[in-house]
Amino acid sequence: STMFLVGLSGGIASGKSTVVAVLRELGCAVIDADVIARQVVQPHSKAHQQILQHFGTEILLENGEINREALGNIIFSKPEKRQLLNSITHPEILKEMLKQVLKYFVLGYRYVILDIPLLFETRGLTRFMKHTVLVYCDPPTQLARLMKRSGLGVAEAEARISSQLPLDEKRKWATHVIDNSGDRESTRRQVLRLHARLEDSLDFLWARLAVGTAVAGFGGLVFLLIRHFIS
Repeated sequence: STMFLVGLSGGIASGKSTVVAVLRELGCAVIDADVIARQVVQPHSKAHQQILQHFGTEILLENGEINREALGNIIFSKPEKRQLLNSITHPEILKEMLKQVLKYFVLGYRYVILDIPLLFETRGLTRFMKHTVLVYCDPPTQLARLMKRSGLGVAEAEARISSQLPLDEKRKWATHVIDNSGDRESTRRQVLRLHARLEDSLDFLWARLAVGTAVAGFGGLVFLLIRHFIS
């Protein structure tokens, strides 16, 4: 079997969750970076302990979990704190993503989708993706959806949108664009076409597993996978 990686991203209220839902309906393998980011900072984890050492216990909720809003307020206006948090969480997130990629690779999936909200902002991971997909919608639609979804006023909604890289800028970097400006059925048709194209693609991440690699066992396979991504 061969497999390659597809990076998926969007913007606030652009409809990425709608696209992911369709992909999951199709049986695609989707790795959600946001879910992993929450998992790696659960109580008693390595990252959780390191965050408490640097940010203090005042960022904890009553159940011991990290108050994401409180932590977000700290790092929003202090770039050095944001870099510190990233240095703690990103290695743990990457390790978990690699483990999940390995799982789907062994299961024989044609491709794996990495759902990464800041894929185009950081751009560090794009070099590992054979394809990148942007879920796009036009600015007026994005603003209206955010206001309706969050109950925000115009000024507040515009401020949140402007804090991200504009979708029109992101689409310059994407190899595929799903335009979610219309209705759900239009978006679904685009996702179906993209899925068919990726399934028929001759692109690949690795060649077939060698017999020697199989004999080397799970540990050797993890090592090779990590070396492939980091080298």
